[in-house]
Amino acid sequence: MGTIVRTVSGDVRGTASDGVYRFLGVPYAAPPVGARRLRPPQPVEHWAGVRDATALGPQPPQLKFGTDDPLGLLFDPAVVGDDCLNLNIWTPEPGAADLPVMALSPGGAFRYNSGGSYDGSRFARDGVVLVSLNWRTGADGFLYLGAGDDAANLGLLDQVAALTWVRDNIRAFGGDPDRVTVFGESAGAMSIGDLLSMPWAEGLFRRAALESGAAHHVVAADDAARIGARLAELLGVPASRAAIAEVPVERFLQAQGQIDAELAASPDPARWGVEVLASMMPFHPVVDGDVVPAPPIERIASGAGAQVDVLLGTNADDWRYSPVLGGFIDQITEENLTGPLETYGWWSIAAYGLDPGEVLPHYRANRFGPTPGDVLGAVMTDWWVRVPALRLADAHASAPGGTYMYEFAWPSPILDGRLGSCHALELPFVFDTLDLGRGQMMGGALGVDPPQQLADTMHRAWVDFAAEGEPGWPCYDPGRRAVMRLDVPSSVVEDPYAAERALWAGVR
Repeated sequence: MGTIVRTVSGDVRGTASDGVYRFLGVPYAAPPVGARRLRPPQPVEHWAGVRDATALGPQPPQLKFGTDDPLGLLFDPAVVGDDCLNLNIWTPEPGAADLPVMALSPGGAFRYNSGGSYDGSRFARDGVVLVSLNWRTGADGFLYLGAGDDAANLGLLDQVAALTWVRDNIRAFGGDPDRVTVFGESAGAMSIGDLLSMPWAEGLFRRAALESGAAHHVVAADDAARIGARLAELLGVPASRAAIAEVPVERFLQAQGQIDAELAASPDPARWGVEVLASMMPFHPVVDGDVVPAPPIERIASGAGAQVDVLLGTNADDWRYSPVLGGFIDQITEENLTGPLETYGWWSIAAYGLDPGEVLPHYRANRFGPTPGDVLGAVMTDWWVRVPALRLADAHASAPGGTYMYEFAWPSPILDGRLGSCHALELPFVFDTLDLGRGQMMGGALGVDPPQQLADTMHRAWVDFAAEGEPGWPCYDPGRRAVMRLDVPSSVVEDPYAAERALWAGVR
């Protein structure tokens, strides 16, 4: 029979094992197809009877993810389908009284999204109701067609709709709607940086945990509009939502892939904008003046999200994964690093707004290694995640909500240690799922006998933060800038990236 829970849209039947109840593929919005394609999320229609919630629901349309991965780093068990605006719930007890809730926004470079790639059972074991979300990515989620476009940032509006569903339904699954923590990694964390700043999301969460992502990654409206117009040109249709929505999904994704290829082949900042050229993400949140009224970091510095408790941080060698796994870390030369942006694109330090003469001595002396590839990995880490995290921590530190900062420093042993403490490596530790091996995100990077002690520490910190607002180490403040360095053993360090804060002043 399973376990039946009543939501505002109808009853759902889940499963239970080992003291954890699972409800999978539960819709939080109507399928974004037909007249709803490329439009804001709409409410779920009420259903009669009991809806099966024992298997993962479909994920949104997206380019291929999780294939050609011999190292077993990526894990994506879901398939694409129409009813893709769904979520998954793990709870220790449906109907329990007011348990803390954690809502996961998955990463994926704003190209991919799979809430089913994460196992929330260990959070439920420890008294937390865990919810993972699917939301639209790529052009499906972040197409922008210029002034007058009334449907920008659909991927963010999907997340608002999902959090609204959590507010209205989570009590039936044992959760407290007034104790919701949103958390995510990479693009998921960048989304949360946006949510912190968005009027649309006010009041939907009490706490936020951001892993390797903060509040800087947004596109200027003019740049996003040019990219949207190019997509329409490739599709051979007028640059309108109605016309683009008529294009079959496969052709739509193919054109999105063509834009990716053009971006890589033609690193022209006048065509793409510097932010898109450095990130290689042609479709991600845009400052449209409505959903995202202004750059999120500016709004947060002005007081947006001030009541929210924030936990944030990065991995010590976060963006090394790109040149190492891309196979080009040893191909990068001094000429690439110091040459013009228009020639070398994101292999050039100029892409990140830095003067090579000023920063190269620091990066050669103070990061993973001295080679050009090592230097690029360190610069990318700072541009992508570390400096944005420092700026967000500083912007939020004086707010009523608490601010806590961490650095994950345990290095992966695979590939002779070349990955270091790379992007997303912390995920199995946060979820306390080291034993799942390759059946989880980044499981193949753990090597043999990863330290359960570190998983115990990290998982407990995230649970305690969701439950009480404190992860177990001192607040970050402008005087001390305390950071918990998570390793074996873990320890608090003070202002470990003072030099980087100064190097990037006025740049990032």
